Amino acid sequence: MQGTFARRTLITATALGLALAAAPATAHAQSTPGTNAPVRVTLTVQGPDGILFKGKIRTRGHDVTTATGGTHTCDGTNGGANPSAVPTPTAALDDAAHRRHFTWDGAWYASFDDYSVDTIKNVSGGASAYWNISVNGTPTPVGGCQFKLNAGDTVAFTWTAF
Repeated sequence: MQGTFARRTLITATALGLALAAAPATAHAQSTPGTNAPVRVTLTVQGPDGILFKGKIRTRGHDVTTATGGTHTCDGTNGGANPSAVPTPTAALDDAAHRRHFTWDGAWYASFDDYSVDTIKNVSGGASAYWNISVNGTPTPVGGCQFKLNAGDTVAFTWTAF
């Protein structure tokens, strides 16, 4: 009886040891690698009189600075939308503006933890229009610093009158 107990204890201890040794490897295999890897997207800026910009842009989430809004994070973690940094529509607009030498501006709204895009290439929404953001033809349900972009997405900033 004492031998049976010793064998059971040894088997249980061995099984527990193997499970504990395998657990970190399993947990590590399931972890998500850095998600803020640069992606290539197609960006279109449609003003009231036609296309203001259209091109492919490589982007990732990053800090954004505007004259009106100052410098703030724009990497998808805004408002707790994503657990880690990701590429976003507003970051893509910012990258395109820097690389293709055009301007954009927007106010920062702390309550939304996001920018309102107000002007692109000197075209502002004003009192009767705004810049709508859509990805793959669908308006984003959250702000442009909160929406996660994937490689190959089509991003559009469209001047929209109301």
